[in-house]
Parts: sequence; C-alpha cells; structure tokens
Amino acid sequence: MTTQTSDLLAAAAPRTVDVVRGITDDQLDLPTPCRDYVVRDLLNHLFEVVVNFQGLAAKQPVEWAEKPDHLGDGWRDRFGVETDRLVAAWSDPSTLEGVSPGMGLPQTVVGGMALLDLTVHGWDLAVATDQRYQPAPEAVAELHGLVEQLGPTARRMGVFADPVTHPTTPTDGPDLAHLLTQTGRTPTWPTPTP
Repeated sequence: MTTQTSDLLAAAAPRTVDVVRGITDDQLDLPTPCRDYVVRDLLNHLFEVVVNFQGLAAKQPVEWAEKPDHLGDGWRDRFGVETDRLVAAWSDPSTLEGVSPGMGLPQTVVGGMALLDLTVHGWDLAVATDQRYQPAPEAVAELHGLVEQLGPTARRMGVFADPVTHPTTPTDGPDLAHLLTQTGRTPTWPTPTP
C-alpha cells in the first residue's frame, strides 16, 4: 500500500541519501545556503526532520526542542534507514486524514513539508559539499504549490527568507531554480545575486 506522499518521498529520498553518503568528515564545518547552518548543523536538522515526521505520520507528538547529535558512528547508513522508515510511515492512507495534532495543519500538508525538507536540503547539502544533485521532478512539481501556500507564514516565522530575484531564474514554472528562489535561496549559491 502506498500514498501519493509516500510515492513522492520514495522518489526524493534516495537522491538526498546519496548526497548525505557523499559528505566527508572534513566537510562538516563548511557553510551552507541555510543561514546560520554549517553542514553538520543541517545534517542534524535533516535527521531530526526525517525521524520526527515518522511520528507525525502516526499523529504522535514529537519533540523539536531537543537537539541531539545524530552524527555518531554509522550516521550515513542510519540516515538511509531513517528515510526508508519515513517513506513507510507515510504509506498508509490513514496518515493523510485529518489535521496533525502537533502542528495544526492538514496531514497532507505535513507530509509535503517532509518532502520539501528532503528536496531543498538535499540541494543545500549538495552545493555546500560540491556534489551533483538532481531532484525528483515529480517532487519539485508538487512542491511549488506547497511553497506558495506556506510561504507567507514560513517567511513570517523565519523558516523561509524573502523570495530571491535572480536574472537567470524564471519567475514561475515547475523547476528547481524557481522553487529555491521562493524559499529564499540563490540558485547559483555561493555566487551572490547581482
């Protein structure tokens, strides 16, 4: 049994897992496009997302205040295991019913937020560590509507920066560059926008 959310997560997750596996220990302190996050911080955040959104799929309370260090022995393999669990957690159609008790959002939106983090942070980690990254096209297409829906609140809460205007990026369309600009990223990072 699968859902649209689990299918999209299954398409996106291996691409981000490949990036995570490609990060070397000497790259953990490099800057990322996420302001205030070096690679190590962003990896820990993404681990937290992948683990907590498993609980959110089951409509269980999750803890965001604790910030454990997930980068102990075997962290690259553990990230792959946890993303597999994330996909499985969202594969039951009942996960998409109703409103998340912990987040107060429709469960379909919560599942989309996991997809957004896997996709955009996959890019963040790839460019920070000089790796190639090609997101799942079906995930990028799905995420445009979600970012448009969540954008005003996410910007007010500091989750997204203001949209970036970039001369080589279309102002609309279902491509990764447009998605990145709408979340406040410069697609040519680390080159600043002219």
